[in-house]
Amino acid sequence: MEEDFLDFDDEQAMESIEDIVKLYHELKEGRTGNMLNEISFEILIDYYDEQQNLGKALEVAAVSREYYPFSAELMIKHADLLIADRKYLFSLELLEQARLLNSDDINIYILKVDALLALNELEQAFEVFQHSLTLFEEDEKLDLLFEYVDVFDDYEVYDMVFDCLKMILELAPNDDVALYKICYWVEFTGRFEESIRIHQKIIDDNPYNELAWFNLATAFQGLKLYEKAIDAYQYAIAINETFDIAYRNLGDVYIRLRKYKQAIEALTTVIELTRPEDVLYEAIGHCYHKLQNFSTARFNYRKAAHMEPDDHKLYYKIALTYMDEQNWSSAIKSLETALQIASAPECHLALGECLLQLSMYSEAIFHFGTAVKQKPRNIPGWEALVKGLYIAGFYEEAEQQAYLALEATSHRPIFHFYIAMTLFAQAKNKEALQQLEMGMHNAPRQFRKVLELNPGIMQNSRVVDILARYNKRH
Repeated sequence: MEEDFLDFDDEQAMESIEDIVKLYHELKEGRTGNMLNEISFEILIDYYDEQQNLGKALEVAAVSREYYPFSAELMIKHADLLIADRKYLFSLELLEQARLLNSDDINIYILKVDALLALNELEQAFEVFQHSLTLFEEDEKLDLLFEYVDVFDDYEVYDMVFDCLKMILELAPNDDVALYKICYWVEFTGRFEESIRIHQKIIDDNPYNELAWFNLATAFQGLKLYEKAIDAYQYAIAINETFDIAYRNLGDVYIRLRKYKQAIEALTTVIELTRPEDVLYEAIGHCYHKLQNFSTARFNYRKAAHMEPDDHKLYYKIALTYMDEQNWSSAIKSLETALQIASAPECHLALGECLLQLSMYSEAIFHFGTAVKQKPRNIPGWEALVKGLYIAGFYEEAEQQAYLALEATSHRPIFHFYIAMTLFAQAKNKEALQQLEMGMHNAPRQFRKVLELNPGIMQNSRVVDILARYNKRH
């Protein structure tokens, strides 16, 4: 009996996926004289694939090939599913059969490269990639390369991602998608010099391509050629005055060059062009802080904190502005707020410093000790603890902690000086001179860091002799 084929061009076309599913089940059970056409099978495979029902999609794909054994499209769909099911060799067999039937389908080569990369056959994958590029022209070649970008990204072959984007821009220099993508991958792969050459060529042919100017600027920025980066960003902004990302990056470059006023102007423009963000207010606050405009710095830090109230670092930065003004009580309040959010070692150190300035020695030492417990190899934490104990007059304890610091920090020379100071304070001059000698032997310039603890030590002729001997050498 001759079978009836259901075609979507027919008046009896399928109205919904439910109809196709029903007919498929009837077909499997032998309860229908109708047979699904190729398009219906493709739709059904896609339906189960989108439902993330891989097993059912594979079943339909296998059945479809029983009815259409020479359909390259169905073979390709089946091969795609087999890759998802990690049956890479079977997938490659099907793809080769599909290639013999229809070598013009770009999906064959994309999936071949996918399967070969999964098998870690990098050389073969590259050969297929190279060969496929010779088979297609113009739009199809661009589509192929964009697909390869995603495949190589999935398998973390990042230099090939960059190479594909480079080829795309050779074919279509003004392709916005490729220009946006390559900017990220330049930074990720570190191929800044190559990016400069690529984008300078694009700019030579199209000097008003704002994205090319932007990418050129980011490449200069990546190489720390900040002045050149500024020029390129300014060209991008001249072409498009609402180019907010260019203003943002320009602000970052100005900060790195310590041009804080210019950075404030650029970052303020970003806020005007887009929407306020906590990181922008934080960066502006940082600039004002560096300019020693502490009240305006706090104003911006507080704006950032209002938007991101769970970021303890913002309250810590507010505290630092108060500390720079020697407003210890206000700094303490901000630090206590920060510590309610997170028990961060830098907050404990800062709080300890404030308390030390207010002669609240026991409380200060507690916070210095907490910071050391949290980061036992952190040199500033140990320095603060030893210094705090020394200032409080606990010389013996300061000596013990300085020895512990020496061990915990892989014998950093600075702690020989701290030990020496604690020993001098206990009138243990012989041992103190030995420690001073050891410190001067390893890092003579660091002595000045501890001299503030006891400037009167320079009245000791033995100390002066040791200092003079090592200073003469260095």
